[in-house]
Amino acid sequence: MKIAFASEDKGIESSLGYHFGRCRYYVFVEIKNGDIKEVETKENPFFNNHEPGLVPQFIAREGADVVIAGGMGPRAIEWFEKLKVRPIAGASGDIKHILDDYLLGKLTDVKPCNEHRGR
Repeated sequence: MKIAFASEDKGIESSLGYHFGRCRYYVFVEIKNGDIKEVETKENPFFNNHEPGLVPQFIAREGADVVIAGGMGPRAIEWFEKLKVRPIAGASGDIKHILDDYLLGKLTDVKPCNEHRGR
């Protein structure tokens, strides 16, 4: 399983990005048999060009099964679901602890962030 995290900085110790499409980096964590197999950080290629669908397609092409962010809008959620990438939003803190919570089954929810409600 590969999990993509919206990130404010590089690496698994960095803080989760508030909004998945407006973060500077994505931290991709590959999990095998419950253990971290690989961690890779990539710059958001659309950081200055935020258009619907571009970031979800990028994350799907990277092989992510799950994407975790502080928030995301309803169109992004629809894109991820269409691309078979499970979106999770509403988390906060450092990526390592969020990963632990996800693996323990504590993170399962996705709702559009407040700035996108009603759109």
